[in-house]
Amino acid sequence: MSRILGFKLGAIALLILLLLVPLSMIGGLVSERQYQRAEVLQDIARSSSYRQQLNGPILVMPYTKVWNQWKTHAKTGERYLEEQKSRGRLYFLPERFVLNGHVATEERARGIYKALLYRSDNQISGAFKLPARLGLGDDLGLYQFDRPFLSVGISDIRGISNDLQLRFNGMNLSFAPGSAEERFGAGVHAPLPALDTQGGQVLEFAFDLKLQGTEQLSITPVGRDSRVELTSGWPHPSFVGEYLPSSREVSAKGFKALWQTSFFATNLEEALADCVRGESCNALTARNFGVSFVDPVDQYLKTERAIKYALLFIGLTFAVFFLFEVLKRMAVHPVQYALVGMSLALFYLLLLSLSEHLSFALAYGIAATACVLLIGFYVSYVLHSALRGAGFGALLALLYGMLFGLLGAEDYALLMGSVLVFGVLAGVMVLTRKLDWYGVGRLPLASPANPASDL
Repeated sequence: MSRILGFKLGAIALLILLLLVPLSMIGGLVSERQYQRAEVLQDIARSSSYRQQLNGPILVMPYTKVWNQWKTHAKTGERYLEEQKSRGRLYFLPERFVLNGHVATEERARGIYKALLYRSDNQISGAFKLPARLGLGDDLGLYQFDRPFLSVGISDIRGISNDLQLRFNGMNLSFAPGSAEERFGAGVHAPLPALDTQGGQVLEFAFDLKLQGTEQLSITPVGRDSRVELTSGWPHPSFVGEYLPSSREVSAKGFKALWQTSFFATNLEEALADCVRGESCNALTARNFGVSFVDPVDQYLKTERAIKYALLFIGLTFAVFFLFEVLKRMAVHPVQYALVGMSLALFYLLLLSLSEHLSFALAYGIAATACVLLIGFYVSYVLHSALRGAGFGALLALLYGMLFGLLGAEDYALLMGSVLVFGVLAGVMVLTRKLDWYGVGRLPLASPANPASDL
């Protein structure tokens, strides 16, 4: 193979490596814009309310335990009874927990960035079933109970938008700010009347909770039998947490999801016991599920994914140029390779800037059309033929169409990409199957493909 051909292949490889520099700069710009958007979304959430997690309700009974303990006098050795006291709290999870919620979403814009907020209208009900003698057995007489209360943990209480009223065993009670239990974090609590300490009774409760938040709504299934149903007009839910819905319906009009869990699946009683003993409460709060309201068209993520295929695009385009050189006996200057490569790289900058103001599909179409027309027009002069330029543009448009399909079919991206590369390789092998590569260097590659008279 001649030195001229070796020089040309080396120049093409060097150009591809040099084009990685602007591509990496555009990739860095994508990351910078992502960071700016995250800052704006955080600022919007800071001025309204963050993502919400609901923990509870949990029945809490503060107590003082009084008992006598025998002790021995240090000097006289006489034994005597001394009264001992200790304070603590008993915690009871609901026997039944039901939440029916409807979630409405709205957009808040700041500049070119938009945040998705939601308003959740929840009807919460259930029942507590206290064990006989509160589970204390014969020691019940040693306990003196203070006023019990119902504690509900809400991660960001700024999102509460209604006056909370508790319906408890036929009584209407008011909630007060604060969960009154530091282990459960922020929230609300409702003081309750004195309860029958003999236990065995069923305590019904219900209340309505209107909650505003951003991005995500999570719920801890605190009941021995928990049933949570959420409906919304948002058509792109992402179900998150430790438990997926037992049934769900998602359509263009919204979604409906139902979760059903039990203590056998959640082991929440043990997690609560660990939390009360002073161990980490992460296990208690982590056993949650819910829905994340995500934007299905994340233009930055899709642009970042598109850049990953840039090297393939540039390599395929240069390969087509090189085939014209060796098959049509035409010379393409490395500068012309470089100009076409820069046009391909600038496509991603156009895509990024347009997608911040238009839908991603429309931005992609405009950017791809602009690049195809520009490169097709330029190549028609490089290859001395409008027909060849149009064919090259059509091939490039096909590649852009396949890239868009790759971006939309995330699960099949690897398969589609592999088939594309294999198809291109097969095409090159078929077209060059009779080519005398040792004679390529004797082809008239030195004559320019775009003399001044053609411009």
